[in-house]
Amino acid sequence: MIFKSFESKVILRVALLLLTLSTPAVVIIYKLAELLVFILPLIIYQVFELIRFLKQAQEEFKQFIDSVHYRDFSRYFNEKQAPSQLETLRKGFNEINSTFKALSTERETQFQNLQKVMELVDTGILSYKIDSGEVVLMNEPLKKLLHLPFMQSIHYLARRDESLYEEVKNLKPGHSKIATANTAHFDKSAFKVLLSATAFQHEGDKYKLIAFQNVNEALDETESQAWQKLLNVMTHEIMNSVAPISSLAETLKNRLHETVIKGASADDIEDLEVGVETIKRRSEGLLRFAETYRNLSKINHLNLNTVNVQELFSNLQRLMQPTLNQKNIKLDVVLKDANLYLQADPNLLDQVLINLLVNAIEAVKESSEPQIILSANRDEQGKTIIKMADNGRGMSKEVQEKVFIPFFTTKKQGSGIGLSLCKQIVMLHRGTIQLQSAEGEGTVFTLRFG
Repeated sequence: MIFKSFESKVILRVALLLLTLSTPAVVIIYKLAELLVFILPLIIYQVFELIRFLKQAQEEFKQFIDSVHYRDFSRYFNEKQAPSQLETLRKGFNEINSTFKALSTERETQFQNLQKVMELVDTGILSYKIDSGEVVLMNEPLKKLLHLPFMQSIHYLARRDESLYEEVKNLKPGHSKIATANTAHFDKSAFKVLLSATAFQHEGDKYKLIAFQNVNEALDETESQAWQKLLNVMTHEIMNSVAPISSLAETLKNRLHETVIKGASADDIEDLEVGVETIKRRSEGLLRFAETYRNLSKINHLNLNTVNVQELFSNLQRLMQPTLNQKNIKLDVVLKDANLYLQADPNLLDQVLINLLVNAIEAVKESSEPQIILSANRDEQGKTIIKMADNGRGMSKEVQEKVFIPFFTTKKQGSGIGLSLCKQIVMLHRGTIQLQSAEGEGTVFTLRFG
């Protein structure tokens, strides 16, 4: 609207000038040449006024452009003292400046709020240019966490903590990883940090944003709880074996003392042999218990191959079908995509599925129509999902919390190591195993492989 008004004034001046310029021709036609003495100064005056008007407008516009360029939105163009032809233009510039100033103030307020939020959170934030490594953002929590008051380039981190630098550089956007960080160059005390990465692009530059979260205390607490549960189970198992051995040994000692005094009969010798055999058997049970515990730490390497899920299921079904037929249990295999593949260690993955299927068979043995469903598919994120579902007795919440703890078992003859090994194998594949169960309804184990 403002520029339309300015444009109309320019058009009006040009139109008047054209009209004035056409006047000499009319004067000459009607032989009134003496009037040219008055017309020529008028023409010169109009041309001069048009040039002066355009120069004033150009100078005003240049000043406005400078204020925008230098973001000087506080500049005010005096409207009252402006020539009448520029009053509308100055008013327009002031309105634009006011709008820019309001937007700039709002943006600055948002930036200040974001800065305060970033200082209040406990998570360290680091943002840098991927190409040059230039650090563009480093909040106070990160400075305190790493004991770094300033960092101009991400490459500087390599001189302070090379291992952490490599973890940050190699962490892909959308991924998270737990890494070890040192508090200072001369202080070798270390702590665990959870690194989470994301990436974005702005004006042609690519940026990487890393979130640092100190998880040392959380990991220590979780580890302590895990050890507490493990020790409770181990103590229970060991005491179950040691208490009878101790009692039996005391009884044998008394019987042996009596036979020395009174003389040994055939029955006494037989009783002693049975007692010693019992102690031997229980001691061997303790040794086997210790051996299974040691086996938990043996699986640490994968022989990865491309595994066809359909072939994997077929081998499992052939292996377990006699047992399933004997127990009258129905196994349904649901696999819509016959060309579903995943990268895995086939032997270890077989062990996981066998353990889960054996557990499912045990769970459905009391069901009127026992059924187990083994299925696989690929989700929206491209992950391979394998599920083992049964309609068995299900588990209580208390049992669900403990099933992955080594040596915990609800079976009389169980070792309590099966599901622990399953979880360890799945985690080695960088996958996850989840459990859903309800008492009286059944259980579902879900395996996700990236």
